[in-house]
Amino acid sequence: MRHIVSILLQNEAGALSRVANMFAARGYNIESLCVAPTHDAAFSRITLVTTGSDTVIEQIVAQTRKLVEVVEIVDLSAADHVECELLLIKIELKPQQANAFIHCVRDHHAVALDGSDNTRTAQLAGTAAQIEAFIAALTKISTVLELVRSGVAALALGHAVLHKA
Repeated sequence: MRHIVSILLQNEAGALSRVANMFAARGYNIESLCVAPTHDAAFSRITLVTTGSDTVIEQIVAQTRKLVEVVEIVDLSAADHVECELLLIKIELKPQQANAFIHCVRDHHAVALDGSDNTRTAQLAGTAAQIEAFIAALTKISTVLELVRSGVAALALGHAVLHKA
């Protein structure tokens, strides 16, 4: 099962490494990772996506919570949440494909960022499913030259927040 784990931790050198090692030591791959400072520069937020049984993820969360730098950790998959990820994609585009590209960008609520004689770069912010659908649609139109994804950022809905104790 897919799990989105959100971690509030002290913004210190090596903190991310210790969290990643906690998952690796238990044989769980981190499929997506997003790390950035919060509104308080003393803290960072890690949002990671992994797969595993509920029981095993609960154990990893409990072990990660024991790390000195970790302020709070929660599996957002267990609650209502909103998630988003950013895609930047560069495609090869022949002039006769330009209209199809424009329609694809509009249909998927993406943004065209750059273009040359034979390439286009677009961005899309959305769920993993929306990004996968956009990539699939562009692949039908042209050749993907390069793409990068930011990793999932997620927040619980309502008043639930990660906060320092």
